[in-house]
Amino acid sequence: MRPSVASEKKGGRKKASTAMPQLEDNFVEVLIDHTAGDPTDDVIWTHLTQLEIADRLAERQTPVSTAVVRQLLKDFDFSKRQAQKKRSMGHHPDRNAQFEYIAQLKQEYLEAGNPVISMDSKSKEPLGNFFRAGRLYSKGVLETYDHDFRSQADALVIPHGLYDVARNVGHITLGLSHDTSEFACDSLGRWWGRSGHRVYPDADMMLLLCDCGGSNSYRHYIFKEDLQRLVNSLGIPIRVAHYPPYCSKHNPIEHRLFPHVTRACRGVIFHTLEIVKRFISKTSTRGGLRVTVSVLDKLYETKRKATEEFKKAMPILFDDFLPDWNYIAVPDYL
Repeated sequence: MRPSVASEKKGGRKKASTAMPQLEDNFVEVLIDHTAGDPTDDVIWTHLTQLEIADRLAERQTPVSTAVVRQLLKDFDFSKRQAQKKRSMGHHPDRNAQFEYIAQLKQEYLEAGNPVISMDSKSKEPLGNFFRAGRLYSKGVLETYDHDFRSQADALVIPHGLYDVARNVGHITLGLSHDTSEFACDSLGRWWGRSGHRVYPDADMMLLLCDCGGSNSYRHYIFKEDLQRLVNSLGIPIRVAHYPPYCSKHNPIEHRLFPHVTRACRGVIFHTLEIVKRFISKTSTRGGLRVTVSVLDKLYETKRKATEEFKKAMPILFDDFLPDWNYIAVPDYL
């Protein structure tokens, strides 16, 4: 990190109006031993606060105020930033090809007036007096348990999300059991039965965008069997397109719905299920996002296996192109 900081000085950066050469030299020396980052990258950061930098400069006989430190940080291109989850942990060779295929499918379905639904689950939330990040306006101190032992929770809530790409509408199903493939398919089925079929009365197919793992994993027969059971009851074919491994953040629901749900609930203590439901339903954006919420209190069995009959018959229609990730479930009477 030493050359990275020092090079800023040698590169002819503009000097703070109140700084002298000795001050800048000391500033560089202070940061040299307190910076970190990736040596292959241009990104470096320091854990020192403005006051700590000022204290260390004073120790070097160049005392300055925090206002001067702010100007020095600006002159050397340091600014406050938050880490962003953008780098994949791996790269699949068919990644780009699948992205292009999904883009093509989305365009076809949207132009045809058929629903394009992005699906995923958020992390479980414990019900009870548990700490949640965020600040609220309050007349008193909000006190929660000092430990987040989920075994002490009244229940664990599983928010399963659906995002309607064309209409910019989200739906969250709050489950109280387990995040299974059956739960995911029931969530989709209830949404279609309650509102989806009304807003898409002429739809003859549905495109479902999923991650490659979790309750809708492309590797598991049980998801396909539950999906087949769903389309048999709904009477509409569902095409599934999975995002490649390490690419879950590209699923539309991850950046068009979930961050806004998190913001709407920031700092709220989830004492009861009704509070969870009420605050999630308040989610909105200036772009017109709306969110509906329902509760599904059915008990779901874990570690279910697909039946041998389903595996042998395999009614799922797999695409020629990357069939593991792209397939259609068609009602068995069509």
